[in-house]
Amino acid sequence: MRAMLWLAFAAAPFAWAADPAQPAPENPLDAITFERIDGVPLDRSVIDDKVVLFVNVASKCGYTPQYEGLQALHRAHEADGFVVVGVPCNQFMGQEPGSPEDIVMFCSSEYGVTFPLLEKQDVNGPRRSPLYRYLVSSDAGGGKKIGWNFEKFLVDRDGNVLARFDTKVTPEDPALTAAIEAALASGEPAAP
Repeated sequence: MRAMLWLAFAAAPFAWAADPAQPAPENPLDAITFERIDGVPLDRSVIDDKVVLFVNVASKCGYTPQYEGLQALHRAHEADGFVVVGVPCNQFMGQEPGSPEDIVMFCSSEYGVTFPLLEKQDVNGPRRSPLYRYLVSSDAGGGKKIGWNFEKFLVDRDGNVLARFDTKVTPEDPALTAAIEAALASGEPAAP
């Protein structure tokens, strides 16, 4: 009897999620709460109906100079409906140890970063953030843990993960820029 009750309890969340009376969000990102690095909720208009490049970033990493290229990508395609979103992470040899204020100061003074930065998050392990659980578990994410700072996930206007790019793929890499341009060309933002 206990086993049957446990099974009923265990299956209940799945039955509820499939309930047509509770429609799933059209955009998977709508189910995720985003907080800016200053702790304030991210204005959803920053990412809604945009092609987004999520990047786990760090200020004291050998790949930190990628900030310059990320800012250039952001600036070059912002008017087309593209945004880079930086996600500070301190899981790789403690390479993002600073406070939110330190991170913002570093990014703006060293690289002129104007794209949004989210709160510091875990991208691996049992405390992996909901954003990174979604990105990594997507088909493009392949279920593989994040290997290092500056891995990139390209997400379309509907919140679908299109591609994952290794740390060594720079923002100037033709494969990344082509993927961004294709995503921008594949759909216009939805009417308000």
